[in-house]
Amino acid sequence: MKNALNHDDRIAQMTFASVYPHYLAKAEKKGRTPEELHQVIAWLTGYNEDELQRVLEEKVTFEQFFRNATLNPNAHLITGVICGCRVEEIENPLTQQVRYLDKLVDELARGRKMEKILRVA
Repeated sequence: MKNALNHDDRIAQMTFASVYPHYLAKAEKKGRTPEELHQVIAWLTGYNEDELQRVLEEKVTFEQFFRNATLNPNAHLITGVICGCRVEEIENPLTQQVRYLDKLVDELARGRKMEKILRVA
């Protein structure tokens, strides 16, 4: 339990700007564009380009990033394993939201079609 709390706290205090270059590199390495990455981030969080740029410049933590986000109502449809955990079973809401984003970036890098990533019916 203590390890989970430390892990959750560590995630909460990480800045989005520190992880974003890794998301971008992962996507671009597999031939995806920054625009596609931003589309995925916008779908999950509601952030537009200007807002995304602001959170990068201000180095907001993941806690602040998701507190100010408007989580997509279909985010619960994101399922699967990321970092050895099933995202739908993660109990800490913030950690789950960060893992949702990780999962979407993984799907993007794996070449999944955008309509599948964005859970379009």
